[in-house]
Amino acid sequence: MKKYAKYFIPVIIIVVGFLAMNFLISLKKKTPKHEIVISSKIVSTEEVKLQSVVTNISLFGRAATSEPIMLNSEVNGILESGDIDFKVSESFSKGDLICKVDDRQAMYTLNSAKSDLLNALANVLPEIKVDFEHDYRVWQDYFNSCTFDSKLSPLPEVSNDKIHLYLSRFNVYKLYYNVLNLEIILEKHYFYAPFDGSITKANLQAGSSVRVGLLIGEIINTKEMEIAVPVETKNISWIDKNKNVVIKSSEFSKEWTGVITRIGSNVDTRTQTVDIFIKVDNGKDGQILNNVFVEVEFQGKAIENSFAIPSMALYEESYVYLIKDGKLARQNVNLIRRESSRVIISSGIKTGDMIVVEALQGVASGMLAKSKSNLSGAN
Repeated sequence: MKKYAKYFIPVIIIVVGFLAMNFLISLKKKTPKHEIVISSKIVSTEEVKLQSVVTNISLFGRAATSEPIMLNSEVNGILESGDIDFKVSESFSKGDLICKVDDRQAMYTLNSAKSDLLNALANVLPEIKVDFEHDYRVWQDYFNSCTFDSKLSPLPEVSNDKIHLYLSRFNVYKLYYNVLNLEIILEKHYFYAPFDGSITKANLQAGSSVRVGLLIGEIINTKEMEIAVPVETKNISWIDKNKNVVIKSSEFSKEWTGVITRIGSNVDTRTQTVDIFIKVDNGKDGQILNNVFVEVEFQGKAIENSFAIPSMALYEESYVYLIKDGKLARQNVNLIRRESSRVIISSGIKTGDMIVVEALQGVASGMLAKSKSNLSGAN
């Protein structure tokens, strides 16, 4: 008996332990199972309304004066001040004398020539009075109008060959054109402003010696600015040349309106762009400074029966997500145009569709979804 006891005792212990374990497990309360709830994804949407969408092109360009003028001297002399100080950044109005070159010598030479002309007229007047008394009064009045402090008037018309001969014999024509030539030379001593503007370069100061061909300075028109904008060749056809453009500057926090004046005919081989030139009135809403960079918004041609969405809402350039019956539905669309922050699509969608206008990740067709606009409306 003792011989078999050493085999049965372990077996009995194992059986008792197994029964005890099953008893304890039966006493443990079963944990109730939770019901799995699938939540809907909340997304931003817009209701599709197919309509005419005006395209936009936003680019950057540099503003520059449309009329820069170099002041080069055509005479010799000493530089003198005009109506303003000849210094950089000095502003002037149209018609102001910017500066001048000492004109005394030119003035004396001109008056001497006028004196010679008056002497010739004085000699020919008696000849005209004797032979052509009815023409004498015309030439006498012209003689009286010639003064040293005013420009020469045009010679009276000559219809009689004999009077023409008299004028030639007394060198009236030669002296007359000599005076006109000297008047032109005298005008070259003065630099009058052809527009409202500012001095950008002043290479000389009053009292400096000036010679022919020397660059005195440079002026610009500050009222009429021109902006050159490089546009990709693929965008040229989209721009409406007859519509105004909006010009913005972050540095001045202002906006201006401009018009397209011309489009370049040459393509830059490096960038494949064409320059479009825009004229902007710089006197209404404050000034655009010369050489400042600005943003230009072109209002392009309209696309009928289309809809614009944010660029991030278009996937792989070919499809978008709609919400249909509370679920996401992938929809293929036709991309007509891509802009900096939006894309314009047409076929594949229709008016009334709820299109997702945000970027989605880890989603698929059939996933439950709700529109944020509906939730906010419910609240």
